[in-house]
Amino acid sequence: IGQRTIGSALGEGLFLRMTKQYLPHLARLCLISTFLEDGIRMWFQWNEQKDYIEATWGCGYFLATCFVLLNLTGQLGGCVLILSRNFVQYACFGLFGVIALQTVAYSILWDIKFLMRNLALGGGLLLLLAESRSEGKSMFAGVPSMGESSPKQYMQLGGRVLLVLMFMTLLHFDPSFFSILQNMVGTALIILVAIGFKTKLAALTLVIWLLAINVYFNAFWTVPAYKPMHDFLKYDFFQTTSVIGGLLLVVALGPGGVSMDEKKKEW
Repeated sequence: IGQRTIGSALGEGLFLRMTKQYLPHLARLCLISTFLEDGIRMWFQWNEQKDYIEATWGCGYFLATCFVLLNLTGQLGGCVLILSRNFVQYACFGLFGVIALQTVAYSILWDIKFLMRNLALGGGLLLLLAESRSEGKSMFAGVPSMGESSPKQYMQLGGRVLLVLMFMTLLHFDPSFFSILQNMVGTALIILVAIGFKTKLAALTLVIWLLAINVYFNAFWTVPAYKPMHDFLKYDFFQTTSVIGGLLLVVALGPGGVSMDEKKKEW
C-alpha cells in the first residue's frame, strides 16, 4: 500500500512539474470562458436581450439598455483584465457583480440548479482572487511574513466548497448500477475536494470526469444554431468549462491552509 501511495504521489508530482508553466494560464482561460461567451452573445443579440429585460421587468428602454451594456462591458472588460493580469482583483469583483445581477434579472434565484451553478462559478472567482493575492506576495518574497494570510486561506476554502455545488447538480437519482456508481464516486471526490484531503488528485480526477460529461452531454455544435436547445447547451457547456477552470486552479495552487492536506504536515 505504501509503495502505491508513493507511486501515486510521484506521478502527481511529475504531472504538476510538467504543467506548472501552463496550468494556471489554462485554468484562467477556462474560468473566464463563460463570461467571454456571454459578453460576445450580448453584442450579437443586443436587441433580443434588451427586449427580454424590458418585457420581463417593465423597466423601460433606457434601463434595459443600461443592463445589457453593463453586462457586455463588465464581462468583456473583466476577461481582458484577467487574461492580461492587470487589476485582477477589481476584475473579479466586477464579475461577481455580473453574476449577482444576472441571478436576479433572469430569475435564477428561484431555480436551484442554475443558482448552484452560479455559486460554483463564484467559487472559481474566489480561487482566482486567492491566486492574485499569491502573485502580489511573490513580489515581496524576501520580506519576512507571519505565514499565509487568513483571507487567502478562507478564499481557497470558500472557492473549493462552492465549486463542488456544480457536481451536486450532476447527480442522478435512479436505480441503475452505472448511476449509483457514478453518484458514489462523484460524492466521494467532491467531499475530498471540499475538506481538502488528497485535494490535487481529487480535483484532477473531477476535471477529467467533468470534461467527459461536458463534451458528451453539452455538445451544442451538433445542434443547429436556430434551435433553442443550441443556446441552452452552449450556456451549459461554457459554465461547466468555467468550473473546470476553477478546479484546475485548485490543482495548480493546492487547497490552501484550511485543509486536511495542510494539517497533515503538522502531524
